[in-house]
Amino acid sequence: MPQPLFSPASIAGHVVPHRIVMAPMTRARSTQPGDVPNAMNARYYAQRASAALIVTEASQVSPQGKGYSFTPGIYSSEQVAGWRLVSDAVHAKGGRIFLQLWHVGRMSHSDFHNGELPVAPSAVSFGGSIWRVNPETNRGEMVACPTPRALSPDEIHQIISDFRKAARSAIDAGFDGVEIHGANGYLVDQFLRTNSNTRSDEYGGSRENRLRFLKELVAAVAAEVGADRTAIRLAPFLTARGMDCPDILPTILESAGFLQTQGVAYLHLVEADWDDAPQFSESYRKEIRARFRRPIIVAGSYNLDKANWVLNSGYADLVAFGRPFIANPDLPYRLAKGLPLAVFDGASLFGGGEHGYTDYQTACEAA
Repeated sequence: MPQPLFSPASIAGHVVPHRIVMAPMTRARSTQPGDVPNAMNARYYAQRASAALIVTEASQVSPQGKGYSFTPGIYSSEQVAGWRLVSDAVHAKGGRIFLQLWHVGRMSHSDFHNGELPVAPSAVSFGGSIWRVNPETNRGEMVACPTPRALSPDEIHQIISDFRKAARSAIDAGFDGVEIHGANGYLVDQFLRTNSNTRSDEYGGSRENRLRFLKELVAAVAAEVGADRTAIRLAPFLTARGMDCPDILPTILESAGFLQTQGVAYLHLVEADWDDAPQFSESYRKEIRARFRRPIIVAGSYNLDKANWVLNSGYADLVAFGRPFIANPDLPYRLAKGLPLAVFDGASLFGGGEHGYTDYQTACEAA
């Protein structure tokens, strides 16, 4: 079978030498207080600059958008300066990098909001947990999310404005573009699904209304920084975190048609990657492709064979790898040469310092 994974491609105005993308992965190593990116983060991303495109870890667009300890933001001047270290380091290595914009919605905890409840489209309880550093023990732990409070229409408009401002800040920080996080049960995803969005106003009820937030958000970001520097990540087959919506597949198909008309840089489709997860059907891949003909990135436990299959089939243009990029900073080289892949240390995934973050070796260093 041909191996298009190693053939050149075009994305967001860049010609890239292969089709291996570094997926966004939360690593929780920003400087405190202030959730500020730092020089260690810059080293981490620069080590992985051989990716066709890097999508950074998700970055909250406002204090309200935070849901995990030590995750970076993109709303203060200090954060913009910190992210400039990252973009400069990646560009110095010849790489390309998009910043992922994030509002977690109900996937949060009152500890991050001065005791106030997290916000969501609707005040619906669900079975979600987030990673929080216990202030008494200074150790990370998973804690259950409370039932959120519903956003008012004015607050929804403010969040759209927050995304617009964050997108501008990302460009000011030197990024090549931004990716809106619309997947994995976070705020954009919560608006799309009937079981997390029970509103009766213009942002809830019908499919058209549930899509309104996504459409207004994408249009606002694209108007601010250009559609060619605007992208979005979606997760059609997600069922975890109380997100098993019976109408989500046609809803996302409709969003794909809208995104095509907007001319966004790419659509990033994340597939569930846990045991017994729903499969991303081939028929749905065809339906997505029929509606969205611009670049598609797919992610979700891909190996070399599956990556080449999805590219050869025309269902995607690039493939994102997550965990393999953690322990293999030179992942494109290793895959191209058929070299064995190192395994990442799961215990050092969230929080900490250089260990399990910047101390993984390239194949040449290991040899």
